[in-house]
Amino acid sequence: MTDENAGYQKAQSGQPLALEQRLEEADGRRFSPSIGRNKDVVRATFLDIMPTQGRILEIASGTGEHGAHITALAHDLNWTYSDIDPVSQASQSAWRDHVTHDRLNGPFTVDTTHADWGDVEKAAPWSGMFCANMIHIAPYAAAEGLIAGAGRLLNSGGRLMLYGPFARAGEIATSNARFSEDLKRRDPRWGVRDLDLEILPLANAAGLRLAMVKDMPANNLSVVLEKG
Repeated sequence: MTDENAGYQKAQSGQPLALEQRLEEADGRRFSPSIGRNKDVVRATFLDIMPTQGRILEIASGTGEHGAHITALAHDLNWTYSDIDPVSQASQSAWRDHVTHDRLNGPFTVDTTHADWGDVEKAAPWSGMFCANMIHIAPYAAAEGLIAGAGRLLNSGGRLMLYGPFARAGEIATSNARFSEDLKRRDPRWGVRDLDLEILPLANAAGLRLAMVKDMPANNLSVVLEKG
């Protein structure tokens, strides 16, 4: 029987952490094909709608490419990596050591399904938080904890940027519907989340308001939630 997840980076549970094969440089930096395709537009969007001064906490930093790419232009921004996966954390450390500035920090271990995020709690309040392509490849409890954590740890006016595929009020793009079904087949706890029906109620409960939704390539969205 063929393992459909063969070649993918896996968690200790055996579940894939990313549904793509990632390349690795000799220095330990890992590269995501999907990030390579979208990192420029994600950076441009981030610089347009998120704080460009202060401290950003990234959740589920993956390869670490987004932080390195964004801080290359945002010279007044300090970026902190976090993840639950040691392989991803090693790549984040390699990116931190590779760049020519000292504004990449971490990685810290943050499991958003836990009520206490450890060391990053002590560093609060944060100017902003960033999370790309995590909440659909994780149990819904991860999204619940992420939103609650943003409400707890952001400063007043701080923003959380979510990037990835979403449904809207029960409507979903055909490609995202197919993707969601594939995710649920791999793990029934996964799936594309509905921004209006699943995420915004969490945001309201956490003291966050919807500040912006921006259409992105390949039926993705950039969503900004702001703390009052």
